Amino acid sequence: MKTKGLVFLFVAMLAGLAAVLLGTKWLQAQSAGDGNRIAVAAVELQLGSRVTPDSVRLVEWPSGSVPNGAFNDVSKLDGRVAITGIQPGEPILESRLAPVGTKGGLSAVVPEGKRAITVRVNDVVGVAGFALPGNYVDIIVNTEKVGDHANDKDQMISKIVLEHILVLAVAQEANRDETKPKVVNAVTLEVTPEQAERLDLARSVGNLSLVLRNQVDGKPTETAGITKAMLLRTAVMAPPTPAPAPVKVAVAPRRAAPKPQPATAPAQPARVCVEVIRGVNKVNECF
Repeated sequence: MKTKGLVFLFVAMLAGLAAVLLGTKWLQAQSAGDGNRIAVAAVELQLGSRVTPDSVRLVEWPSGSVPNGAFNDVSKLDGRVAITGIQPGEPILESRLAPVGTKGGLSAVVPEGKRAITVRVNDVVGVAGFALPGNYVDIIVNTEKVGDHANDKDQMISKIVLEHILVLAVAQEANRDETKPKVVNAVTLEVTPEQAERLDLARSVGNLSLVLRNQVDGKPTETAGITKAMLLRTAVMAPPTPAPAPVKVAVAPRRAAPKPQPATAPAQPARVCVEVIRGVNKVNECF
C-alpha cells in the first residue's frame, strides 16, 4: 500500500514537471511570435559614437510590434554613427543613425544645411551652466549704437540678434541626457550659414549673452533693443500720480465804483440891502 502511494506521488511529480516545461515553451513561443530577431544596444551608445558589433546584440521580438527601421542583421550596423543617445536594450533604428558613410563625432550630429559654431562664455554668459546640449537659447549682443549720434557716450544698446538656437555641445561634451548644470568656457551652437555670419559679427563688435528659453517655445519675438538713454529715461519709469485738478471758485462780479459827484458850494446867507440918503446923494448899502 505504501509502495503504491509512492508510485502515484512520483508519477504526479513527473506530470507536474512536464506541464512546467510545456508551459515554458509555449510562453516562449508566444513571446517570440514568428521568431523575429532585431538588433538592440548591448551597451550605452553616446551621441556621435560609432556602432560596433560588440555594442549590438540580437533579441527576439514579437512580429506584431517590430518598430519601423529596425535591423535584423548586425553587419549592417557596423560603422554607423548614432545621432541620439541609445540606452542598453533599446532597439537601434535607422532614424537614430547618421547616413551611411558618416564619420563619428559632432559633425555627424549637425543636420544637412546647418553649421556648428563655438562661442566663448563664462558662468554668467552661459546661464550659470544651465545651457546644456539639447537646450535652446537666444543670443543678446551689447555694443555701441552707430548713427547720427556716434559720439554720444549714452548710445550703448543691447539687442537680441538670434533666437531659438540649439545648443549642440558644452565644452567638448554633447551628452543630452545630462541635467546637472556645468560651468564651461565654450558652447557650440547649431546655426544656419547666415546665422553664423551674424553671430561672428556680433561677438566681434560687442559682448554676448545667452538667454535660456523654453524647449517648446519657438515663437519669434520682435524687439527694438534698448539703449542707455532709454533705460534711464524717466518716461520709461512708472508715471507719477497726477496732481488733483484745481477747484474753480466762483467770484462775484465787481461792481463799478460810483462816479464822484462834484462838491456843492455852501449856501450863501441872504444879503440885506438898505437905501441910505446922505445929503443930496442916495446910496444902496447891502449887508
